Amino acid sequence: MAPTFAGLSGRPLSLAVSTVATMGFLLFGYDQGVMSGIISDKAFNNVFTATKDDDTMQALVTAVYELGCLAGAIFALMFGDRTGRRWMIFSGAIVMIIGVIIQVTSFVGHIPLLQFFIGRVITGIGNGMNTSTIPTYQAECSKTSNRGLLICIEGGVIAIGTAIAYWIDFGAHYGPDDLVWRFPIAFQIVFGVIIIVGMFFLPDSPRYLISKDRIQEGEYVLAALGGFEIHDQETQIQKNLVIDSIRASGAGATTRYRDLLTGGRSQHLRRMLIGSSSQIFQQLSGCNAVIYYLPVLLKQSLHQSNDEALLIGGINMIVYAIFATFSWFFIEKIGRRKLFLGGSIIQTIAMIITFACLIPDDKQVSKGAVFGLFLYMAAFGAAWLPLPWLYPAELSPIKTRAKANAVSTCSNWLFNFTVVMITPVMIAHIGWGTYLFFAALNALFIPIIWLFYPETANRSLEEIDIIFAKGYTENISYVKASKDLPKLSDEEIEQKANEYGFGNSAEDPEKATAAEYSPSTSE
Repeated sequence: MAPTFAGLSGRPLSLAVSTVATMGFLLFGYDQGVMSGIISDKAFNNVFTATKDDDTMQALVTAVYELGCLAGAIFALMFGDRTGRRWMIFSGAIVMIIGVIIQVTSFVGHIPLLQFFIGRVITGIGNGMNTSTIPTYQAECSKTSNRGLLICIEGGVIAIGTAIAYWIDFGAHYGPDDLVWRFPIAFQIVFGVIIIVGMFFLPDSPRYLISKDRIQEGEYVLAALGGFEIHDQETQIQKNLVIDSIRASGAGATTRYRDLLTGGRSQHLRRMLIGSSSQIFQQLSGCNAVIYYLPVLLKQSLHQSNDEALLIGGINMIVYAIFATFSWFFIEKIGRRKLFLGGSIIQTIAMIITFACLIPDDKQVSKGAVFGLFLYMAAFGAAWLPLPWLYPAELSPIKTRAKANAVSTCSNWLFNFTVVMITPVMIAHIGWGTYLFFAALNALFIPIIWLFYPETANRSLEEIDIIFAKGYTENISYVKASKDLPKLSDEEIEQKANEYGFGNSAEDPEKATAAEYSPSTSE
């Protein structure tokens, strides 16, 4: 009989893991969108008077959350391998709830803006811990056949969370002054409680457990997730593949920061840089310039009333959420590279349309800019929203996966903060030039993706290790290595692992891997 967690095993257990992981990103999306509808509302400005008609202060109130997220991602980078995936997510949800409570208890006469700032930072810390860890947790608990789908669902529900926030903001706008901003912010607690309860009963990642020499525990979780008995052949094959992957990357009880800078067959540094670049590009594409400030953009650039701006923003978020489901159906069929490339091309076109329609400063012509922003959000939701959460989580080897994913998330939040801070200033000073700037950046992504992003669709995490070992050993590009390597069965992965010197039958795997972890071999 298969082992269970909370009475679940096999598909129901995998579904429970995915549901809780998805809830973490639904909360992330909600928090991304909640400030956009209240930051310039009269009821909010009456409590936090410094934000009234002050673009810089509004940007700071919004962007300080990103600094908290960056701090949370750094915390996950430092302690994620010690605590494990499960307890990092559990703790992150608790920290987020504490931050929310601090925010909603801000009152006039009690230094409300400082208290709100502190609450925003603490909420961000919790979110940074979760967003650094959840994709890794999901990737390590998933089967090859649905790993891409499940993590893309996580990425896609960011848009759904943002849409929920927009419409809750819209409804609360017509209520009493305290309801206008306190209720939308407090509503996040619902998501946080679900995460806490879920993670209390769910297992840690089997790959994490095995990498820490807790092999029996890892074997137990593998059997539970697969719905097999512990001694079943399928469970043993999966366990051996994970052990091979650990041998390939030199993983052990501890992972040093210097391991992130190594090359050799495992290519830790290259894989971390590729994954991090996708997170950086996501932010530099201009997504949060639209998500956070769309109502402000509509009022300032298109001269819409506050109610009209909120309504159009809410409709745009529905479009965003609908197109975010695109990757759920096509991520394995189309592949990562084509989605990255297609999204970049359409986003470039959308930003060109937006800035071109704003140049004449004519209200009728400017309506074309609304179409450009809608087109941008549709393309972003379909491609660049989910993929940067999937790609780093599956790209790095098990030894450095937690740290590399935390680094990529740190990159995301650092550039997120930068974009959120500079956007209102850019709009105020260069107007349509803001969108020209983002159009140029989106165009720049295209050749980088073409040259450096290998395809990982329909590959197990262990096959991805083989791709980089093949590229390094044969001195070919990793894009070509991915194209040349046929789909491998579990047995063939074992054979290839032995061929490249890190399988169970390798003559001296420790000696074979020792040299490649010297910084001098990190080319």
